[in-house]
Amino acid sequence: MTTDDHSPLDVPEDDDTVDGIPADRLADYLDAGRTPRDPAIEGSAACRLYLQSLARVHDLSRASLEHEARREPDRDGAWIDGLLDSIRREVVGGREIPVGHPDPAVRLSVTEAAARGLVRRAGDEQSGVVLGSTTFDGDLTTAGGDVVVRVTAAARYGLDLAAVADELRTRITETLTRHTGLTVVRVDVLVDDVFVAREDDR
Repeated sequence: MTTDDHSPLDVPEDDDTVDGIPADRLADYLDAGRTPRDPAIEGSAACRLYLQSLARVHDLSRASLEHEARREPDRDGAWIDGLLDSIRREVVGGREIPVGHPDPAVRLSVTEAAARGLVRRAGDEQSGVVLGSTTFDGDLTTAGGDVVVRVTAAARYGLDLAAVADELRTRITETLTRHTGLTVVRVDVLVDDVFVAREDDR
């Protein structure tokens, strides 16, 4: 098993592709309901992760950011663009994370991108939260290794931010422990933005 030590953040800032496929093409594909099926896109784990996150951003834009967009359109557009840039960089493979197995002859692993996808899904399942970026510090190359997870997030205006961060820490820790076997020693949560929900989304 080989290990890729390159960070997902090593992707060039002007690279608007995911696994070689232009981000605009992925956005159009999602808007078309992922039909007709595109094997090049559906066959790429990175593209599927990006589509999942892009769908979440689209839903958020429609459901929660309309008021903010009317009030500060430039700020809203910049925030969404920054979030998409972060997602695009995170869906590349990164390092391989070995997963322990009772049979020593069996070797299992997940990619760092898949682990970040798990973190993002844990955030998406929490009401009133939109995950920004995710980074791992620590030993990802040893099964059960100790890691520190650092995430940024936006929260819905009016929520108790301390409670939001506590719940997010719990969700991330449980998800990574269950699916990767990593030992999460700490989850640092930085709430770096807020958004205003529509009246019918509260």
